[in-house]
Parts: sequence; structure tokens; C-alpha cells
Amino acid sequence: MRLPFLNKRTMITANHNRRWPLAASVLLAVCSIFQAKPANVISASPYYTFATGTPQAVLGKGVAEAPLNYEGQTEDGFCLKLDLNVQPGFDDAEILGIDNVLSVCLYRDYTQKHKEQNYTGFRLPDGRVPVLQATLQLRETGKITVGLPLSMLKKPWGKHEVVLNFSGIDFTLHVDGQLFDKDFAIGYPPKEMFIRWHRNARHVTSATLFWPAAKPQRTGKKSRAPQELQYFTPRGHNAWVGDVVTCQYRGRYHVFYLYDRRGHHSKLGRGGHYFEHLSTADFRTWTEHEPAVSIEHQWETIGTGTPFVYNDSLYLSYGFHTTRITSAARRTLDLQWQQIKEYGHTVCIRHDTLRTPPAGSSYSVCTDGLARFRRSGILIHPCENPSISNSPDGRLTMLASYGARGTWTADTPDGPWRCIDENFPPGGDCTFPFRWGAHEYVIGGFTQMWMKSADGYKDMVAAGQDIYDGLSVPCITEVTGGRRLMAGWVQVAGHWGGALVVRELLQRPDGRLESRWMPELMPRTKTPKLLARLLDKTSGFNTPASSFLLSFDVVKTRPEATVSLELTSTQSPRSATWWQMDTGSGRAQFSDDTNHREKTLREGGAPHNAGNYAIEGLPTDGQRLPVRIIVKRTGKLGGSLVDVEIAGRRTMISYRQELETTRLRLTPCGAVLENVRIAPLKAE
Repeated sequence: MRLPFLNKRTMITANHNRRWPLAASVLLAVCSIFQAKPANVISASPYYTFATGTPQAVLGKGVAEAPLNYEGQTEDGFCLKLDLNVQPGFDDAEILGIDNVLSVCLYRDYTQKHKEQNYTGFRLPDGRVPVLQATLQLRETGKITVGLPLSMLKKPWGKHEVVLNFSGIDFTLHVDGQLFDKDFAIGYPPKEMFIRWHRNARHVTSATLFWPAAKPQRTGKKSRAPQELQYFTPRGHNAWVGDVVTCQYRGRYHVFYLYDRRGHHSKLGRGGHYFEHLSTADFRTWTEHEPAVSIEHQWETIGTGTPFVYNDSLYLSYGFHTTRITSAARRTLDLQWQQIKEYGHTVCIRHDTLRTPPAGSSYSVCTDGLARFRRSGILIHPCENPSISNSPDGRLTMLASYGARGTWTADTPDGPWRCIDENFPPGGDCTFPFRWGAHEYVIGGFTQMWMKSADGYKDMVAAGQDIYDGLSVPCITEVTGGRRLMAGWVQVAGHWGGALVVRELLQRPDGRLESRWMPELMPRTKTPKLLARLLDKTSGFNTPASSFLLSFDVVKTRPEATVSLELTSTQSPRSATWWQMDTGSGRAQFSDDTNHREKTLREGGAPHNAGNYAIEGLPTDGQRLPVRIIVKRTGKLGGSLVDVEIAGRRTMISYRQELETTRLRLTPCGAVLENVRIAPLKAE
């Protein structure tokens, strides 16, 4: 079922300076259940081929161990190919090793908690977690590990080709041509330790070592059906979305996000982040492009920046967080501050003229108008999280944070950048400005937001009027039709990084912002089931699946009405979650205890942690309030995302670890619930 008139601009965009008509919100809520075309991500191929050159050493038939004479340079890396044979019932074993350099192991059941690798999110039907894992020793700095839960393979048992490639920059694990894990190095393996190697003949029929490293080339082969955009996480057992920055350029909406593996623990705990890139022209078909900014040097880990337009070209600013890798980079920052003090403005510096690793702000330029980015090779500012935007006067503005502060302006990306207000923004990290009609705003990373008024900038958090709803580092962009979209990431499992979420913003006449689910991004559902036409007391229901869309109308019978929803699992009762709404106080909250009053951001709560928190200022002026709740569970998440939309004007989302909902209980007080429906989400 599809209603064509819903695609008309007047219906989708409405007038964002007015409140959404209730009839329109209800109609969109009903129609979204029957959405025919989901918003899918067309992923880049995860399959690669390898140009390896001539084999340098081989462990073949009849040879279980042998001396190893490594004549290459460890800076140039190596490539190791294994012919692996895995059969059910194997025991834990080292299957190949280069003494004191590399250890490749099979684990029969990796059930211990491994927060960074997230192996336990991918179990076999019998509950076991068999794992293939390789650990590389780096001189002085430590070890880096890549691995794979075997359940991710199309056929876990049997023969596989395994490729371990150390490029000098990264260490990757490919199985049957598909990339499954990657980590980044600081330092190199000790060359003098490449003395002897061995294999377990039961599992490895042959092993071949090449040097230097292979150069993997992406193929066009696809691995699976497209993934839906809402609640998107990158392919991989340990891969997540970090800070998100967005823009509209030449009719396309671009999403750049910091690609995170291991919850900020890659690259020996330094993060190892870089910018991946998605884009769409219609919000239905999303394309995954090559990385906009990748890691090309050991001294690199990329920090948050912003996209902006200059001379009709798309730019992406970002920071080098090089001081996390080496303290020597501090001298580069000191040089830039010395120049600012001497000249009163910045002086751009080319990377290749420096004797120490670069640190501070840089940028890349899109060369094809879509997805190919070229690095500038220069430093433009000592700020390590630059937020560059276009000003109405045609100039560029930077809100500096992380290593710098203040508002800076320049005529070109290269500068010179001059500070025009050293005290604004007053705080926050990853700050950036945006405008909507007569109102100007600044969002401040995880917890801060300001709106310009006649008396200066108003602290929207202190006023209880912020838009934080469980997203971390939200970014706001104007798109076609005057709509404003807010994109950010939801923290998963208590570590840095999580799932991508996009909202549509609404604006009140006084400038206050609200949010709703974006109709184009509604997940696909099966046919909804009517649970009850009217509820006036506590009622319990079994859920048809652990991922579902629940909808109902709250009809107030008195002004101070409350609604409580309990989500429980028969297998794990302790993971019960409550969502509660109180129209009298205009509050809603996620909690582990119905008797506990959670804090809002204004009160010191932490919505960005996506756990237990409250929001305030709900739209409670109507007698009938439609509520929609999506519960999204996957093994990778290790729990569920619970996403709520209230009256089409406020949203809130929470991650609930280990929650696998099998039963829900609804309790109205001072209200009745009408048209209670549930629809299972379709599997991707």
C-alpha cells in the first residue's frame, strides 16, 4: 500500500514555522507502517583481490616448521596467505606462528566478554562463538589484534583462504577475499625476530609469506542485500559510526562519519578514526562511497571537522589528533600558535616542510562534485576539531574547539584566519552554527546548545529547551524544500561509537526546535496487528518479534495523564526497561525503575549516553497524543535500541544492553490508549 500524495512537497515538508497538524502526523504514522520502499544503503564491495608478487617463503606439504630469513623492510610490510581448513569440534589452537612476531589462533568458543571486538554478538545456532584471531607484535608499542567470529562466514566449516596483510600502516584480515577486520599500527614488528615460523598441519594445509605488503584492490562483488539507513552501522562485527557531519551539495545530502572499530580502542587505544562517506539524492537510495579521508600515515588519527562549500566546490575540514600518537606533534602546534602571536593571524604550513608530524586543522577537496576527495597537504589552524561553515557575507567562519577556542574568520580555506571573538562559543566540543529563518543557533557537541536572541545567545540547555534526544554530537543541515535534518550517533554498549540516526527538525514560532521521525527513513514492517482498540488499565502483550513498531494514541481524560511502557524478556528479566510519559510535567524518561525520577540534561542528566535519562517540554497541549515506538534488536548490538516519537514533535532514543523484548506491558493513568498496534520489523 502506498499513498502517492504523501510525496508531494506540501505534505512532506509542511510549514516548519507552524506546528504539525495532528491529522497529518497521524496519517503519516499510519502510512509509514506500509512503506513500500525502504531507505537502503548500497554498500561498497567488501571483497578484494591482492597483488602479492613472488612468494618469499612457503610452509607446504610435509613442512610444519622452518627457519625464516626475512630480507624485507618491516616498514614496507608483509602479506601472509593461509589455506585454512576448519571443521566442527576443533579445540583451541595456535594454527600458525612467527616466533615473537605473529600468532594466528582458532578458538572453539570465545564466550568471554570482549567489548572491543564484539565477538559474542555473532553466535552459531548452538550458542557457541568460534573465532579466528591474529595478533601482531609491534616493536616497543604493543600488540594489535584482528579477528573474526566464524559465524559471519557464509559457510563457517570447510576450506577458506585467509589473508593477513600488514601494509606498514594497517593490519587487515581477509577471508575468501572479504575484509572482516582492520587495525592501525604505531611502530613495526621487530625485523630481527623473523627467525622461525610454524603451522598446525590439521588446520593450515599451506602458508605463503610475501614481502613487501600486498596492495588490495576492491572488486565489484557484493556480499549481501542493502542495509537500511536508519540505525545503520558499518559492515563488520566491531565497526561503528562515530561523529557525524552533514551537508547539502548540488542536490545531494552528504553524511560523513568517523569510522570506528573497537569503540575507540583501535590503534593501540588512540582511536584510529577516519571519515567514511554516504550520500543520497532522494533519502531512499543511499550510496556508500570510498572514504573521504583515510589514514595514510602512522602518525594519523582523524578528528571531527565539517563540510563546507568554497568556490562552488565541496570541502571537508578535519583535525589531526596527532598528539595522541606522538608528543613530538606538540611542536607543530606550538609553531602555529607562535605565528598567530607574531602576525595576529594564522599562516598555512605544508606538511612536507615540517620536521615533526603535523597536528591541527586541515581539509580535503572534492574533485568530481560527488565523492573523490584530494588532500590539501597543509595545516590551516592549530584547532584539532575545526568547525568551518559558510557565513551570509560570503566569508568562512570557524568555531574552534579541542586545542583552541573562539570564533575565527577567513576569506579562503587557507586563511589567514583571524580571531574575532575569543569568548564565543562559550563551551562545547565539535561546535557548529546553523540558521533557520530569523533564528541563529549553535550546537555544542554532546551537551550544549545556544540560540541567538536580542540579548545575545540564550543557553537552550539551561532553559530546558535543547534538542538532545539520545544522539551524540548531532549535526543539523538544511536540505531541499527548506527542511532541516539532524544526524548523529547513538552510543552502543557503553563505548564510543554506535548506530547512525537521522531526525527531521520542526521549528516553533519562537525559534524553539522539536524533532520527529523522518518519513522516508521508516524501517520496513510486516502487517500490523491490532492489540487493543481501547486500554484503560494495565495490560500485557506478547511481542511477535524482538524488533517491532508499536503505536497507540494517548487520549487524556484529565490534564495530568501518565503512560508507562515496560519491555521485558522472559529469558532475561533483569534487562527490563521502562519508558514513561507524564503530560502534567511535560516529561518523558527511560529508566530501569518506575519509581526513579531520571534527570534531564538541564538537571545534570546525560541523554548522549543513551541510557537512563529524561527530556522535558513535551508537546502536551492536545487531548490526543499519538505515540510510536520502534524496538530494534540485532545480535551485533548485543541489545536493543528503543526509539520513541511523541505527537510527531519530540523524539528520544535509548540503547538497552541485553534487552530482547518478548513481552510488553502498558499502563495508562488519567488517559486511555486507543488503537494499540504492533508490527514486526522486516529483517534486512
